[in-house]
Amino acid sequence: MDLLSSSSASYTLTLVLTLSLLTKCVFGATFTFNNKCEYTVWPGILANAGSPSLSTTGFELPESSSRSFQAPTGWSGRFWGRTGCNFDGSGSGSCQTGDCGSNQVECNGAGAAPPATLAEFTLGTGGSDFYDVSLVDGYNIAMIVEVSGGTGLCATTGCVNDLNQQCPSELRTESGMGCKSACEAFGSAEYCCSGAYNTPATCKPSVYSEMFKSFCPRSYSYAYDDPTSTFTCVGADYTVTFCPSMPSQKASRDTSPPAADTTDGTTNTTPSSGDEALSGSGAETGYGYGSLSGSGTTSGSGSESETGSGSLPEAGTGSGSEALEANGSWLAGLAMGGSARSEPFGATTLPLFLFVLFFL
Repeated sequence: MDLLSSSSASYTLTLVLTLSLLTKCVFGATFTFNNKCEYTVWPGILANAGSPSLSTTGFELPESSSRSFQAPTGWSGRFWGRTGCNFDGSGSGSCQTGDCGSNQVECNGAGAAPPATLAEFTLGTGGSDFYDVSLVDGYNIAMIVEVSGGTGLCATTGCVNDLNQQCPSELRTESGMGCKSACEAFGSAEYCCSGAYNTPATCKPSVYSEMFKSFCPRSYSYAYDDPTSTFTCVGADYTVTFCPSMPSQKASRDTSPPAADTTDGTTNTTPSSGDEALSGSGAETGYGYGSLSGSGTTSGSGSESETGSGSLPEAGTGSGSEALEANGSWLAGLAMGGSARSEPFGATTLPLFLFVLFFL
């Protein structure tokens, strides 16, 4: 009797494990969406060519709510958050950012109009899942991807900073609810990694992509930002959170003039762990214009940085966002080849004034 009971228990356990494995093979991952914003978000979903459509292509996600659904093994596609949406009782309407042009809550196979923060996934068939959060098409909402279960690196990635508060005037949308990529704003091949710049060797980080990278070190900042921006995991489920905990907006608005000096060229190509890796230090690398936000960390000697995360501390505080807003042409000029040591008024004028005053 005991032998029969033991055999029955063993059979039941084997059956449960087999069914669990089969379920995981059919349903590659469970995606859960959390909305921690103080407003409603309308997530959009676009499957890549050859991937099946999921149970929805767009839905309403009220404040403090969540929704989960499953995707099959091998599925690949992207998610994003639409904001400022206005839909009527029949579901017809549009959104101020991330709009997919369907004029409905469902996107029906259409993608996001830039600027839009994107979460991109490819679920492995017996191997690793690949995922990232991309700012290549610009930014409209803070977003992170967290992993549950699974084996491998399985790191959290995304952007917790509000780039709409830090956006240079030449990239800011008219509504102020989005920050364009340099490609979207200027359309040049150099910024778009197209034409003669369509390879990793020819397409390098720009002053704008470096700014994005400094605030969001684990997110894609331009097309070939792969080494620090693509993550892998095996057999995991994923949670996409809109408006995760962010630094206070007051802190992000405190400013100081950009610095002119650079450090000795040391860079850090490995993202740090924890919240600091997601939010960044506001450091800029390789261009000599110093801190745009946060701790005032800078690094680089004038060449392009691979990660923009910075590793060498240097004195300085504040975000510099007001300096950018007050003199947006300064950053634009720098991006178009101006001197990296050009400074807004006040960085060198005060010492000269004091020198003259001393001899009067």
